[in-house]
Amino acid sequence: MPVSSVERERCQRFLQPGEEIRYVFPATSAVLPVGLAVAPFYIVITDRSIVVLTARFLRRARPDGVWARFPRSTRLGPLDTSLGPSFVLGDVMYEVDEEYAAVVGAADAELDGEAALPEDPLPDL
Repeated sequence: MPVSSVERERCQRFLQPGEEIRYVFPATSAVLPVGLAVAPFYIVITDRSIVVLTARFLRRARPDGVWARFPRSTRLGPLDTSLGPSFVLGDVMYEVDEEYAAVVGAADAELDGEAALPEDPLPDL
């Protein structure tokens, strides 16, 4: 299910002035070495950076702070799909629902610009 406009607005509050959201999706990560607790996050890709927002355990739809910020040139993929779609950002492994795997791919493809587009099969037309 896509992230709602209300959730997007809540995420926008934690961004720098003028920063524009391109993609946003929920993710989880094990916070203990043995993986007993799972922490909810939002991954927000903007025109300037990748921002990881923490969310509340019982009220996941409410981001409550900035966990980390990375340059926009940072790639999230390729996804590791051995146990479920996941990627490492910084030193943390995040898992996403399968429906957001395409969003991760689109965010990475945006970095390639024109090079990400397939060749024109009929260039003479």
